Amino acid sequence: MPGLYAAAWTLRFALKARGVVTKVGPLEGLWWTSDGTTDLDVIFGEADRTTWRWTLMIPLPNEAADGEVEAALAAGRSKLEEPFATGLRVGMFAEGRVAQLLHLGAYAAERPTIEALHAAIAGAGLRPTGRHHEIYLGDPRRGTPEKIRTLLRQPVVETG
Repeated sequence: MPGLYAAAWTLRFALKARGVVTKVGPLEGLWWTSDGTTDLDVIFGEADRTTWRWTLMIPLPNEAADGEVEAALAAGRSKLEEPFATGLRVGMFAEGRVAQLLHLGAYAAERPTIEALHAAIAGAGLRPTGRHHEIYLGDPRRGTPEKIRTLLRQPVVETG
């Protein structure tokens, strides 16, 4: 995360220097397991968390020029050790149709909200596909755990 935030803030200030006012976007995470497990009992149980995989992201403003983005990446990479430094990159991300639900509370207490999201997906005649996506709204270091807001998002496809 230090590299992501260093890059995002470097880019924000570079844009501000040329008169473009933007904000640093929210931290986002994609989550999956190395074996493709989607069983919530396995994921939230006493399972070996070394099978969990993740990608963290921060959206970049469209106004950023290629040179500004490269400078921001260099600033971010300078904050990281390998293999994380080379993993800091810019990429396009489009997940298509999604279902989403706002979770209010600690990250460790997300299971009932995820279950409700999956039930709504099934009730709509859809099925989950792809990686679980979380958008972290606010800073968990500020305020109490029960007030943490996380947008839980799941890509979906038609059943059948």
